Amino acid sequence: MNTMYLDNNHITLVGKVASEKKLSHEIYGEKFYVFDLSVPRLSGNSDSIPITISERLITETGLQLETKMSVTGQFRSYNSYEGEKNRLVLTVFAKSIEVLENQEADIPVGKDFITNEVILDGYICRKPIYRKTPFGREIADVLLAVNRSYNKSDYIPCIAWGRNAKFCDTVAVGTEIRVVGRVQSRQYEKKHEDGTIENRVAYEVSVATLEVINKDSDNNEAQEENKEAI
Repeated sequence: MNTMYLDNNHITLVGKVASEKKLSHEIYGEKFYVFDLSVPRLSGNSDSIPITISERLITETGLQLETKMSVTGQFRSYNSYEGEKNRLVLTVFAKSIEVLENQEADIPVGKDFITNEVILDGYICRKPIYRKTPFGREIADVLLAVNRSYNKSDYIPCIAWGRNAKFCDTVAVGTEIRVVGRVQSRQYEKKHEDGTIENRVAYEVSVATLEVINKDSDNNEAQEENKEAI
């Protein structure tokens, strides 16, 4: 079992502060805050990603709106209980932050400057859901269990495309895989039993490459053929 918890879950983001910080919780006298980081995409759109940060990491600059910074940490999950139901909540747990020197310049986006990259080593914990869009594009939804210290795990939803999606449809539950991709946000409507509709935001890892870990060479060679950039 992989116990290198700092290596099996790593994320790097570069963006700008898009919301005021709010108190999340307090542990042994240490306060943790949450805020949204707007991270640009190549398309010109942006993903709004929630960040959880200790008060000890907040610099003199603070977390003022529009401040451009890089964040490194882990992509984590926890259960939020709402009455008798619970839902999976995802957040980036910041290990370090750095305010960009040139606050006036646009954040560069491209292959030579990574603004959004997550690397996860985890276990497929339920059968991937494979489907095709009306336009014939192949998609697979994968739930990855990533081990954390103190016998905890983070459950990270991932979405694979094309040949990666088709390959995921053949992988057994319990298989350990490594994925590299980016965290993306998307809005959706949640319809409640009373007929009301709530606007929500979902977060998931859009998979760029994946590989099976600790498998024989034949499987690894087959997987190499299934690597596909976003």
